[in-house]
Amino acid sequence: MSAERPALTGTYLTLDDGRPAVRFSRTYDHPVDRVWQFVTDPEELAGWFPSRAEIELSPGGTIRFSGDPNMPDSTGRVLAVDPPRHLSFAWGGDELHFDLEAFDEKRTHLTLTDVLAAEDTAARNGAGWEVCLAALDAKARGERSPGPHAGGAAPWREVYGAYLAAGVPSGAPVPGID
Repeated sequence: MSAERPALTGTYLTLDDGRPAVRFSRTYDHPVDRVWQFVTDPEELAGWFPSRAEIELSPGGTIRFSGDPNMPDSTGRVLAVDPPRHLSFAWGGDELHFDLEAFDEKRTHLTLTDVLAAEDTAARNGAGWEVCLAALDAKARGERSPGPHAGGAAPWREVYGAYLAAGVPSGAPVPGID
């Protein structure tokens, strides 16, 4: 009997401009301003984002990424910001887009789109975002989670296997493993 594969919440897609991406959607029982804090405040990001991120929230602003044991410290650039609805920035060769939509005064829909520098990073990045967003989901529920900082205890390998089984493009090196 085989182990049941984790449910995947990411979708691999090709954007209208031909670039590959993975996209995730979540609904949180919080007002849009609170979810905006989850995706822009360094202390909030520390609980779920893979690196510590300090963001200058203006177009062209610098983002400083640090503290990821599998990646060197780096910087990125804010591509667009429209508080509290949209933030996009360059990170490595990828672009991350966070889009927030208020359903009402207490619920917000978050869409995260990782526009990939290379198609073969889709399974790897998708699995990584699954782990990160599970930590954000727990945070939004008021629960503690080790999230992406759980090391070997994180379910990343199982989720990565599920992306591979789903036929999502793969083959890129995995930091900390390859």
